[in-house]
Amino acid sequence: MKNRIFSFIRISLPTILAFFISLNSFAQSDDNSQYIYVTNQGSASISVIDASTLSITETIDLQELGFSANAKPHHAVAEADGSFWYVTLIGENRVLKFNRDNELVARAELEVPGLMAIHPRKDLLYVGRSMSAVNPPQSYGVVNRSDMSVSNEVDLFFNRPHALTTTPDGQWSFVGSLSSNQILSINTDEDESSLTTVDGDTHVFVNFAIHPDGNTMVATGQVSGELLVFDISDPMNPAVTDVIETGAMPWHPVFSPDGHYVYFGNKGSHSVSIINMETRMVEETIKGDGLAQPHGAVLSQDGKYLFITNNNLDGTYRPDGSAAENLPGTVVVINTETRSIEKVITVGNYPSGIGTNAR
Repeated sequence: MKNRIFSFIRISLPTILAFFISLNSFAQSDDNSQYIYVTNQGSASISVIDASTLSITETIDLQELGFSANAKPHHAVAEADGSFWYVTLIGENRVLKFNRDNELVARAELEVPGLMAIHPRKDLLYVGRSMSAVNPPQSYGVVNRSDMSVSNEVDLFFNRPHALTTTPDGQWSFVGSLSSNQILSINTDEDESSLTTVDGDTHVFVNFAIHPDGNTMVATGQVSGELLVFDISDPMNPAVTDVIETGAMPWHPVFSPDGHYVYFGNKGSHSVSIINMETRMVEETIKGDGLAQPHGAVLSQDGKYLFITNNNLDGTYRPDGSAAENLPGTVVVINTETRSIEKVITVGNYPSGIGTNAR
């Protein structure tokens, strides 16, 4: 009997060990999944999309968490490792912090919060003001991400701050104005800043994006219908080097991982522009099913898929011939290799911002 028991244990241990290794591998794979967070501003909800399956894994109802139907979730960003992610609520004057399991763990109070940018080295989250606010504060907020305490509200030299980004090394931040062609450069390590005014008619800077090498920044101009390219090798003095005509109302830009391309939606012409940053020209304009007032843009970590949110407030996209009232928004998934629309994901009403972990 003892020999039989010993034989059973000797044979089973490798099997048991393999089983636990398999479980651990599965858990690690799950931990490394990339998720896309879509803020449905018109339905007080957030859609969570798995970047590998291109499908919604969860819809977070903010009213179930105690917020109002007018919460207006606007923008989302996530930690590089995906451990936490953040959402601004215009209607609640709050910035929320969720963990990877989509559980609300903390919140900060800031008036009409809009776009956000994560400092890559410090425990800081920069928070701008909403474009829809009638008279937003002439400042931006600085939040400690670990406990979501507001450490500062930095006064600015101009009205209606909106566009917001940081350099890859986190040493510099840039804030742009909607009402004037002004950009504030801020050294996040030193107590210094510089105001740059761009010549010409008011562009209305929607948002910025910075090349992975940290030397080039682009800005979308809502009114001008142009993409401005800045040399920021001297961050205190951003210099316009190129102006590229795009579709109507270019919105949130994003660089490809290698910095070769910039992608963004054109809200006024229901299209997506692909800019070749070597030739500084529009290489392709994509139109098609689901593109209806495109707003936010993020990429999968490998750069293969571009995710574009679409407000669809004017009823441009009507799935199944549905009526024009209360139409859902979409996330259009574009394959960047074939430059074709691979999938249209239906989400809540008026999807605006979109965020993901930036590895």
